[in-house]
Amino acid sequence: MTTIGVLGVEGEERDDFTKQESAQIRARSLRLLGSLLRPLRTRVVLTMIVVVVSTAAQVAGPALIAFGIDRGLPAVLERNDWMPAFFIVGVYLVTGLAGALLIAWYMVLSARISQAILIDLRKRVFLHTQKLSLEFHESYTSGRIISRQTSDLDAIKELLDSGINQLVSGFLYMLFTGIALFLMDGISGLVLLGALVPLFVLTRWFQQRSQALFRQSRVASARVIVQFVETMTGIRAVKAFRKEKRNEKEFGGVVEEYRDVNARVIQLFGVFDPGLILIGNVAVAVVLLVGAFRVVDGSLAIGALLAVVLYTRRFFDPMEEMAMFYNSYQSAAAALEKISGVLEEKPTVPDPVSPVDLWSARGHVQFDDVTFAYKGDTVVLPHFSLDLPVGQTVALVGSTGAGKSTLAKLMSRFYDPTEGTVSLDGVDLRQLHPKDLRRAIVMVTQEAYLFSGSVADNIALGKPDATADEIRAAAKAVGADEFIRALPNGYATDVNKRGGRVSAGQRQLISFARAFLADPAVLILDEATASLDIPSERLVQEALQTLLADRTAVIIAHRLSTVAIADRVLVMEHGKIVEDGTPRDLIAGTGRFAQLHAAWRDSLV
Repeated sequence: MTTIGVLGVEGEERDDFTKQESAQIRARSLRLLGSLLRPLRTRVVLTMIVVVVSTAAQVAGPALIAFGIDRGLPAVLERNDWMPAFFIVGVYLVTGLAGALLIAWYMVLSARISQAILIDLRKRVFLHTQKLSLEFHESYTSGRIISRQTSDLDAIKELLDSGINQLVSGFLYMLFTGIALFLMDGISGLVLLGALVPLFVLTRWFQQRSQALFRQSRVASARVIVQFVETMTGIRAVKAFRKEKRNEKEFGGVVEEYRDVNARVIQLFGVFDPGLILIGNVAVAVVLLVGAFRVVDGSLAIGALLAVVLYTRRFFDPMEEMAMFYNSYQSAAAALEKISGVLEEKPTVPDPVSPVDLWSARGHVQFDDVTFAYKGDTVVLPHFSLDLPVGQTVALVGSTGAGKSTLAKLMSRFYDPTEGTVSLDGVDLRQLHPKDLRRAIVMVTQEAYLFSGSVADNIALGKPDATADEIRAAAKAVGADEFIRALPNGYATDVNKRGGRVSAGQRQLISFARAFLADPAVLILDEATASLDIPSERLVQEALQTLLADRTAVIIAHRLSTVAIADRVLVMEHGKIVEDGTPRDLIAGTGRFAQLHAAWRDSLV
């Protein structure tokens, strides 16, 4: 099965699909809809029965009126017999009451179905986006994912809450009304049938033009959300570089684009909606005119004429509601396409089918002839080989773009190599169970992300079942205990959104405590000390001696003070190791690392 890409050039969402792709996207959306409805089959069947019976009760009204005029009224006038009239009135009231009660029941049943679908869909989007690999999240921005969970799901919610009711009840009402009209008077039924031809042409015209516009509308809506989210997420940089005016212009551009697309949709409705009304009025006029001539010549009863006129009018009554439904439907269909596209994305780093158990990792890491390139990019690591013995602390240095962080991502299996293997204790990382892999290898990055909650909760991410004593011991080991105890509520202090209540250096110390508590066999520090001030760095330098003891460690750093604690230094350039040795040996030489160390030493003077 071919997956239609959700992103086009430069990460922009696509709305320019070929006919074949559009057909595949519709099929994909229908598969998703079918999987959502499958567990609700019993509820759906019951709901359909209720709506069919309720619609039949509503449609019976004009036929009962015709029967009352043509049969009940003559009985009263000719024989003073009120029984047929009372009977018809009674049946009319019973069908009206039954229809009202059944509609109320139908509304409750359909609401429960729609809520069950929305809950299922929200969970699927959330769980699936978590499972997708880092490569997806680096190209598919958080703003677009938020758009899938908010505006797109809201469009589907609007359809399920009101649109489906309009569609089902309106369609069945039109169907039953048409059948009743043919049974009441075939000639009037043929007039109605003739009106369906321009109705079909108008609807088809609207469908073809609106589908592309609604896709563009969903893309434009996502762009508005992306622009807003990125601005609010980077509000500090916006303030620091006085980017408000530029953001205002960019946001105004995407909002105007969204407005223009919606304006074109409204223009379509400006033709479609009046067209429906015109066709309906013409059909009623023709039925009334033809029926009047037939009443005069005695071939049609006056009550029957009233009934067929009512049926013709009622046949077109749901049209306007169904036009509004079509608005909701097209918007929801475009939203479902976007969501189904995300749900059909496959992880580029899949879990192994038959994982190899590795309960107690030692920390021996090997790169065996590894070649790696990011999607659509040039090769970053060409035929790279490296052996990291158990317990060795290795520092990676080199210029930006040399491949250091890529090496760390491959070790953490955020990505898989294009060629070759990365192994832990002789086992290919692609064969390890994710739990074993994450327990054995932990990465601490420059951006120490803290979740809303207490300091203790954030440290405990490294070991969810850790006791309070273990959490405090981990904090003490990395020098974080003192500042944590100085916080308003100590370890129970809420760090606020993204750790905004603590400084960048303190966030990094908390992330060190988290890693220490996890106690991995392999620890990767990717520029992990870059955000620390000098006093904090000195505390961490002392803590690192404890943190890195008895485990394999990889330190990526530009600060050569951090590199000094390493057993081995690897200097990388263009994805290759150009120098390999102990810090003392490399400093004593004349190579690249000796030059970097000399420049760093001079900067301290």
